[in-house]
Formats: sequence, C-alpha cells, structure tokens
Amino acid sequence: MRAKVETVRIDGLPVRLHTLAPAGRVRDDLAPTVVLVHGIGMSHRSFRRTQRALAATHRTVSVDMPGFGGLPGAGRPLQVEELADIVVRAARSRGAGPLVLVGQSMGTQIVAEAARRHVDDVESVVLVGPVVVPGRRSALLQGIDLARDCLTEGVRMNTVVLTDYFRSVPQYLRELGPMLRHRLEDTMPHVGQPVLVVRGTRDPIGRRDWAARLAAAAPRGAFVELPGPHHVQEHQPVAFARLVGEFQRVQTLEGLR
Repeated sequence: MRAKVETVRIDGLPVRLHTLAPAGRVRDDLAPTVVLVHGIGMSHRSFRRTQRALAATHRTVSVDMPGFGGLPGAGRPLQVEELADIVVRAARSRGAGPLVLVGQSMGTQIVAEAARRHVDDVESVVLVGPVVVPGRRSALLQGIDLARDCLTEGVRMNTVVLTDYFRSVPQYLRELGPMLRHRLEDTMPHVGQPVLVVRGTRDPIGRRDWAARLAAAAPRGAFVELPGPHHVQEHQPVAFARLVGEFQRVQTLEGLR
C-alpha cells in the first residue's frame, strides 16, 4: 500500500495528510476515519508501522502539523486548542468523517481538545503515552524523561525521533510552552466521547498512575497497557491496531443498544 500525500492550508498554515486505506478507499463515508496525530518534534513517521496495520481495516490519515515533518513553521506558538481545530479542519477538508482521533504524546492533548471542541465530528479518541505528568511540567524534567525513553526505544525509533527533532527545532521550541502549560487532566472530564488511554509498560514519560487517572477522569474512559516504551504503537503496531479495532467494535455495539 502506498499513501496518498496531500498538503492543505488551514488559515494559511500548511498541514500534510498521508491517507492510507484498504482497497484504495481513500474517500469513504461509510466508516470512521482514523486520524493519527504526532507529538511535539515528531511527524507522521512516528505512526508509519501503526498506520499500515490500521489501514488493513480502516481508512487512515496521518498528519504532519505546521513546522513539523519538514513543513514550514507558523512563526509563532500554536496553542493546543488551535492545533486541535487545525487537525479536524484539515481532515474534514478531504471528506474524512466521522473521526477517530489517535494522539501520541503531545498529540494526546491535541486530540482530547479536538474531541471537546468538535463533538459532532469526533466519534472517539485514543491517547497513547499522554503528557504532561503533573509535577514534571518543566523542559528539564521532560528532557530527562525523554533521554530515559531513548534507552528503550531501539535504533529504528531513536533514528526517527532524532531526525524529526532536528528538522523541527524552531517550531519545537515554540510549542514547548503550550505543551507544558496544557492540563490534560482538566480537559478529560469534558470529553463525552469514548476515550481509550494506552500506555507502554516501560514508558517513563506517560506514567502509569497518570494514564490510569486520565482514563478514570473521562466520563467514558478505558485504560490498557501494552509491552513497550513511549512509542508503544510502533513497537506493537499489530496489537495496537487490533486494540483500536476492538475499541471501535465495542462502541458500535453499545450504540446499537
């Protein structure tokens, strides 16, 4: 399978969309579209294996946000709420919907805000390695946790992390403040859609008690752990895709009752 790659502009800001779907169904109104949203400093490459696994059964769109993945930056900080609007509008501009939003790291903040702000467009959300753990809201502590995670990610994922970070430094520095200030724990009680929180068992960034607390704070939350580090979705792409698929089936059955 080869992704269809498009760059759209939302309020003048570039967003790159990588669409992959079963049997080439890049436009499909019959089923939810799974939208994959990367974390700070990263790009669609942090979901490369995950997207291929999910695309066996779902229409998928992996996003490169402004200033990341080689795209020009915004020249200013983009608040989490603004990024949430950008992701939904970019996906909807290509006919995607309803949306299942999957966010990793800072992407969890973005998809949670998107669900809160776009109730009619977002069907459910999946948070992978959520940030930022209270008590660790500083660049220094986040850097320490990131360094610890690099010890377990492996050569392939560390290569993706380092090269993505290198080409996104200007926007990364702008987004660090909004990420550290955003309080995901305050958003979760206002997300009425089903929420699945997924954590890698060896993740030093999205810690277990914190992840479980977020799931409990959501009106319709669930918490699952998979073996692996912060980017557990890439270490366990098939298991993760099955988990997302099962989560969707359960929500569908509940909706039919």
